[in-house]
Amino acid sequence: MNKSDFASGFPVQAHDHAQCVQTMLRAADDHCAARGLRLTALRRQVLELIWSDHKPVGAYALLDMLGEDGRKAAPPTVYRALEFLVEHGLAHRIASLNAFIGCVHPGEAHTPQFFLCRKCGDAAEVDDPRVHKAIAADAHNLDFDIADETVEISGICAQCRGGESA
Repeated sequence: MNKSDFASGFPVQAHDHAQCVQTMLRAADDHCAARGLRLTALRRQVLELIWSDHKPVGAYALLDMLGEDGRKAAPPTVYRALEFLVEHGLAHRIASLNAFIGCVHPGEAHTPQFFLCRKCGDAAEVDDPRVHKAIAADAHNLDFDIADETVEISGICAQCRGGESA
């Protein structure tokens, strides 16, 4: 995946999505190998399905997709795979959608912000340290211990607006 594949964090129409998926799967393989983690066949298949689109996908949709391949998977099995992928920085959970999306910074410590298009459903992951710094400062002032930090912003992407600026 190249930065040129994305316009302002969202995938451009002409990017090579098959190459995008393969690049991210290789990054996941490398990440797991470097840390002695087992990226089992099911975990890898779930990650590939997550990366099959730039839209967050729910666990039951993943179950349906796995069923299309003739593979029977029970909900707990898929949830365990998703838990592994999130825990090890290969995917993120989008709480507002109860869905999952592949991480564009696998293995890197970061605090993502997600821009979610209400029309097409695409999501863009951004890691702006200024946002994290502001949240951390507010948490400190409130004597609040942050357990999880994911910022989700919904709106309409440029492609769905027809390329017009807001």
